[in-house]
Amino acid sequence: MNPLQPGSSRDDLGDLLPRFDLRGMDLSLQRMQEALKELQHPAAAVPAVQVVGTNGKGSIACFIHHGLIAAGLRSGLTVSPHLLSWCERIRVNDQLITIEELRSLLQGLQPVVTTCRLTPFEQLICAALVHFEAQRPDWLVLEAGLGGRLDATTAHPHRPLIAIGAIGLDHREHLGTTLEAIATEKAAAIPPGSHVVSAAQLPEVQRVLERTAAAVNASLRWVEPLANDWTLGLPGELQRSNAAVARAALEWIGGDASESISVAAMRKGFAAARWPGRLQWMQWQGRRLRVDGAHNPPAAAALAQERCRWRAADQAQSWVLAIQAHKQAPAMLKHLLQPKDQAWIIPVPEHRSWSLEQLQHAAPELAHQLRGAANATEAFHQLEHDGWPQAAPVVAGSLYLIGHLLETHQLQAE
Repeated sequence: MNPLQPGSSRDDLGDLLPRFDLRGMDLSLQRMQEALKELQHPAAAVPAVQVVGTNGKGSIACFIHHGLIAAGLRSGLTVSPHLLSWCERIRVNDQLITIEELRSLLQGLQPVVTTCRLTPFEQLICAALVHFEAQRPDWLVLEAGLGGRLDATTAHPHRPLIAIGAIGLDHREHLGTTLEAIATEKAAAIPPGSHVVSAAQLPEVQRVLERTAAAVNASLRWVEPLANDWTLGLPGELQRSNAAVARAALEWIGGDASESISVAAMRKGFAAARWPGRLQWMQWQGRRLRVDGAHNPPAAAALAQERCRWRAADQAQSWVLAIQAHKQAPAMLKHLLQPKDQAWIIPVPEHRSWSLEQLQHAAPELAHQLRGAANATEAFHQLEHDGWPQAAPVVAGSLYLIGHLLETHQLQAE
């Protein structure tokens, strides 16, 4: 499956989906519940595995989706964000929704959008469910947005299975200032009597998950990372934990004899899984570099661990980083930068971002390692002028940046 559909840009639906930051964050489950009632509860009879967490949600959803396909089941997947096309967010098996289909769905939803005052994300989840109602998949894989308790995907009434990615400190302005508060918001998506699977979590998160599961009579299974004899289509050691969550979810689904899922099918699906923008090799004018969507401190810590598998900490690494203004950029830098590293700080296209000067002030001990550029192209030219580093540079900090570079053909996937 090619995760990206050419010929569609981010702005194809700009007349129907305003920029997310213009509406602002407005978490509420009531709007979605009212909208789905107006729409006569699309896909309500289709069971869903809801994927919640801070990091790794997209990867877990991708592994589950491909495992279902490999087992011969029809899987409806909705994820966020996208890199090039809104169509990436909604697919059944290998088939992305077409831009024409998505436009038609969104146009048909406008009366409900107006009545219920739906956010752009809520519109997309409604469109996905209407699409799934027509396609009738066997299972839905719903990647939650930033929350859980009030997330649009939580409005789906049939979620017997919850898969949980790593929970860490992010979106504190919306979910709470402590790890326990954030975990509580995300764990609140767990329905009564459901089954929950999770890889290892920080102690505060583990306590919240165990307490919440017990309170709603949900079963909870903890899993260890998959062994190295599993071939994964997504790079990075952390993917072994994400794939383990997906395996446990598929095993639970396969507990129904009518939907048996073999280990062989899981292995085939996991090997076929692809998810762009995650530790992916790309090229700029024939020069190799890595890109990764790490955009918060926990993801930066995981990326730093991966970096130590590429080279020793005393070897220099060049970074090109674009970080949105509401993210914890100083903490990210402290995870990423080793003493010999240099980082080019650039803006996230079309988003408020941390500047070089702000980061030098916020992290003075790292100021001498930071350089500025107006955009990624300027940073790449500076790297080339200095002699393109033997150790491939890493572009990170925002999936919006990666999507922009692909859309404008500044980067090409290998």
